[in-house]
Amino acid sequence: MIGIVDYGMGNLFSVSKALERLGTEYFISGENLLEADALILPGVGSFRDAMERLPADAIKNFVASGKPLLGICLGMQLLFEESEENGTTKGLGLLPGSVRRFPGQTYKVPHMGWNRLEFLQPSSLLKNIEEDYVYFVHSYYVAPSEVTLAKVDYHEQVSAIVGRDNIFGMQFHPEKSGKLGMALLNNFLQFVEEGKAVQ
Repeated sequence: MIGIVDYGMGNLFSVSKALERLGTEYFISGENLLEADALILPGVGSFRDAMERLPADAIKNFVASGKPLLGICLGMQLLFEESEENGTTKGLGLLPGSVRRFPGQTYKVPHMGWNRLEFLQPSSLLKNIEEDYVYFVHSYYVAPSEVTLAKVDYHEQVSAIVGRDNIFGMQFHPEKSGKLGMALLNNFLQFVEEGKAVQ
């Protein structure tokens, strides 16, 4: 059972519909998160507002239990140490790095549209996936680092998929990225099932 974290700022409908298309059971909640086999943390809006509303301790306890977590869009950014959006705000600190605004002096911000993934390191999330286009909508980004699994180039080098241990994130919207996005979500679900089999 997948738990979709509801803190009032996520695109719950599109994520839940994607899970339904993949035949996966889920629940939406801001509580009882530890009952889930894995969590998806969606997000749309301001980093600072999200951190004020987020059940941060529950999410950290969930990750500490070894169960998988996937952040999407703002949800991915929240995994990192801090963001400069609306002044420096501390994030969940589950992954190293900072969220920065696109400079955008000579190009359009927000970054909105389709960009081609470039894989940087192997991951169960990328199993049987080919480099192709996914759909982005964001004004802030995380520069590539040791936790970056795939990047894109939008005038800056952007972490598109991140991951370490049981923590993953996608800056784009997999649920709006066609067959490739659904394949990535399915790989996350397979990772969850493989983890359950080992327990």
